[in-house]
Amino acid sequence: MSVLYPTEGEYIQHHLEHWQLNLQNFTLTHGQTGFWFLNLDTFIVSILCGLLFVILFGVVACRAVVGVPGKLQAAIEMLLEYLNNIVQETFKAESKLIGPLALTIFVWVFIMNFMDLLPVDLFPAITSLFGVHDFRAVPTDDPYMTFALSITVFLLIVYYNFSGKGVVGFTREFLTHPFGKWLFPLNILFRLLEEVVKPVSLSLRLYGNLFAGELIFILIALLPMWQFWHLGYAAGLILGFVWSMFHLLIILIQAFIFMMLTIVYLSMAKTEIH
Repeated sequence: MSVLYPTEGEYIQHHLEHWQLNLQNFTLTHGQTGFWFLNLDTFIVSILCGLLFVILFGVVACRAVVGVPGKLQAAIEMLLEYLNNIVQETFKAESKLIGPLALTIFVWVFIMNFMDLLPVDLFPAITSLFGVHDFRAVPTDDPYMTFALSITVFLLIVYYNFSGKGVVGFTREFLTHPFGKWLFPLNILFRLLEEVVKPVSLSLRLYGNLFAGELIFILIALLPMWQFWHLGYAAGLILGFVWSMFHLLIILIQAFIFMMLTIVYLSMAKTEIH
C-alpha cells in the first residue's frame, strides 16, 4: 500500500475520485467535474443494485407459496405490508403508483447505501485487475446520483400538482397561497423557493450522510498507516466493525427518510390548499 499511496492524502484522494467517461470525446478519465463527465462507477453500480432488487423480488414473487412461506418471502411480505400501511396513512388519495414507488425507492436506495459497508479497498482492488484504478462503489455518495433521484421526485410532484388540482386549481393556489391574491408576487416567490428546496433537501441529505460515512471508513482504513497509533490493524478492525454497526442504522434511516419525504411531498401536491 505504501508503494501505491505514499501519503495519507493521496490514499484519500484516490478513494474520492470517480472513474469517468468524457462525453465530448468518449475518453476515460477520473477526478473531473462538469456537465460532460459521466461517473461510470456510479452508473454501473446503481444499475447493478437496481437489477439485484428486480431479480430478487421477481424470483420471490414467482416462487411465492400460499400457507407457510420461506424466510425470504416472509421478510418481503412483512416489508410490503409495512410500506403499504405507511402509504395508506400518508397518501390519502387513490393511486396505483405510490405503493410500488415507495417500495422501489426504499429498497433501491438501501441497496445502494449498503455498498458503503463493503471494505473500501475491495472494488478498487477488483477493478484494478482490469486497468481501472479509480472506482467508487457507493452511488449515493455521488451528488449527481442523489440529485437525479430528487429531480425525478420533483417531476412527479409537478405531475401530481396538475393531476390532483387541475390547471385552474394549481394556478389559483400558486398565485394566492399563502398571502392572498393581492400579494401574488410574494406568493410566486415563496412557492418557487418551496418547490426548489424539496429536491435540494432530498438530495443533499442523502449525499451528505453517505459521503460522511464513506470518509470515516476511509480514515479507519488508514489507521495502520498512522505510525503514532501503535494499535495497528487491530484498531482498524475493531473501529471498522463498530462504525459498520452504527452506519447500518444510518443507511436504513436515510433510505426510509428519502422514501417517506417523497410520499409526503406527493401527498401535498395531490391535496388542494383552501
